Order: sequence, then structure tokens, then C-alpha cells
Amino acid sequence: MTGTDRRRWDERYADRGAAPVEAIAPPGAFAAHADVFPSTGRALDLACGQGLGSVWLARRGLDVWGVDVSATAIDQARDLVRRSGIADSCRFDVADLDQGLPDGPPVDVILCHKFRDGRLDGAIIDRLAPGGLLAIAALSEVGASPGPFRAVAGELTAAFAGLDVIAADEGDGLAWLLARG
Repeated sequence: MTGTDRRRWDERYADRGAAPVEAIAPPGAFAAHADVFPSTGRALDLACGQGLGSVWLARRGLDVWGVDVSATAIDQARDLVRRSGIADSCRFDVADLDQGLPDGPPVDVILCHKFRDGRLDGAIIDRLAPGGLLAIAALSEVGASPGPFRAVAGELTAAFAGLDVIAADEGDGLAWLLARG
């Protein structure tokens, strides 16, 4: 990612300010399916932003590693986890996903909410532990205008066709998929 993009994200998160503890909840696309998320194991939260999804997973009982390109977002995520009282269950690091997934062991959950880079699809599948859960949501052209960061119709189900789909939908500018490896 270019330095300009990184600064843009840092500015965006700085403008938002700290996320309130009260906002911790399953990411919107997955709220109706929260019961399929495990309560033990390891999770990787890609493009974790302020850490709301990571902290929600940690509160469920998972050990979570959240990564994001924005140092500002990572600082906010670290602050959120401290305020939530579960600092031992979450770790956050700055990572440029344009360089690929950071190295690490297989995980039981991969959460990727509102971030899409098709170059990572194979690495995401490979990182899932057997039976692991992929929860991915991306901006979509379905019900919205086309754009460089929007998934085309059917993109997520095609990209992850080798996984067992639990639920998926697309419309109103959002595509999402829950699937097991």
C-alpha cells in the first residue's frame, strides 16, 4: 500500500476517535449468525480497523490477532482491548496486506469485514484450520455502483467455492459469506 493510502486510513481513523466499548458486537453482516462462531481457538482478523470484531471474538473466548495497515487504527484497537479488560486475549499489529497475509499458524476463524483483495484468497483458505470458519464481507457492486474495491456479483461464492458455505448474501452494496474449511 502506498504511503498516501496509509495516511488516508490513519486520518480516517483519527477523525472517528476511539470506539466505545458499548459498540462491541458481531460485525453487522454476521450478527444474525453469531451462533456459528466458535468460543475457543485462534482467530485472525484481517483489516481489523479499531478492533471491534476482534474484541467481540475475544469475548467469545478466542485468542485473536488483528492486523491493519493503519497504525492509528491499531493504537485505537489496543486501547479498546485494554478498556474491555481482555488484553490477554487480543494482539494487534500493523501489517500491509498488499504484501500478503502475515505468517502464522492455522486459525479456527478468519474474520475479514469490509476488506477485499482477491490476491489473498488462496492464503486465506490455506490459513484456515480444518473445519475453520471464514467470515468475509466486502463492498459489492450488487445494488451499488461499480468500483475498484467492490466485489462483482457472485465473486465471494466463486472465490471460496471449495469451502462449505453456511450462509451468503449480496445486495445493497454488500456481499458476505460464512463458510467452513
